[in-house]
Amino acid sequence: MLGAEAAGAPGRAGVTAAVAVELVHVFSLVHDDIMDGDPARRGRPTVWKAYGTGPAVLAGDGLFALAVQTLAETAAGPEALRLLSTALGDLVRGQADDLLFASRPWTGPRRVRPEEYRAMAEHKTGALLGCAAALGALLGGAPPATVAALDRAGRQLGTAFQIVDDVLGIWGDPEVTGKPVHADLRERKKTYPVLAALGSPLPAAGRLATLLESAGEPAEAAALIEKAGGRSVALSRARRCVDSAEAALAGVPLEGRAAGELRSLLAFLVRRDL
Repeated sequence: MLGAEAAGAPGRAGVTAAVAVELVHVFSLVHDDIMDGDPARRGRPTVWKAYGTGPAVLAGDGLFALAVQTLAETAAGPEALRLLSTALGDLVRGQADDLLFASRPWTGPRRVRPEEYRAMAEHKTGALLGCAAALGALLGGAPPATVAALDRAGRQLGTAFQIVDDVLGIWGDPEVTGKPVHADLRERKKTYPVLAALGSPLPAAGRLATLLESAGEPAEAAALIEKAGGRSVALSRARRCVDSAEAALAGVPLEGRAAGELRSLLAFLVRRDL
């Protein structure tokens, strides 16, 4: 993937990083489904629903242990594990904030503000994407500056991904998202479009706040979020995150094919059938 900086490094050096990150990703999803009480994922029963909470927790722990073992056996083991542990610490912090947001009010001084949500998204989702990019570079022999730049880019990509995912959770096609329409609104999730809409000076924001506090109809809430600008603000923020990722990548010497693939990914993140 990397250019002259990684000359002579095996082309498959990043595969180990990909395996480790995917193991952590699946581990986080298994535990996330338990915490959220989600009975299904992509139309299939979640692990805890199919086998019970105890076996699901153990399955997640086992995946995490395999990820650590996978990296520990590489030549860059200590540094690779440091990157992974930093990402995991951020992921746990982001998940904790996400859980705490559920107990905070929709309005008033204790409401969740969009900037708090962005910080949560960078930790919960961005940290793992940053780790994925950085680990591949590290195992490929890249210097620290390149590893750090890819980590920054990945974190911005992850934040953009989460915000676009929030938009899809309200207006997305169930055939694409794997979730029923308005799923996030039914679950009363404080997603970025909702928080952006509640901060709008438009009249629809006040009506939305009243509706949310009374557990109103999700379809009506979705219409009010759009009228208050929540959808457009969310997509605009996602694009700015992508711009930040591109800026981080600007000084990274990537091979032509790798650069093209990364930029295709940037474009896809803010498109995703919206």
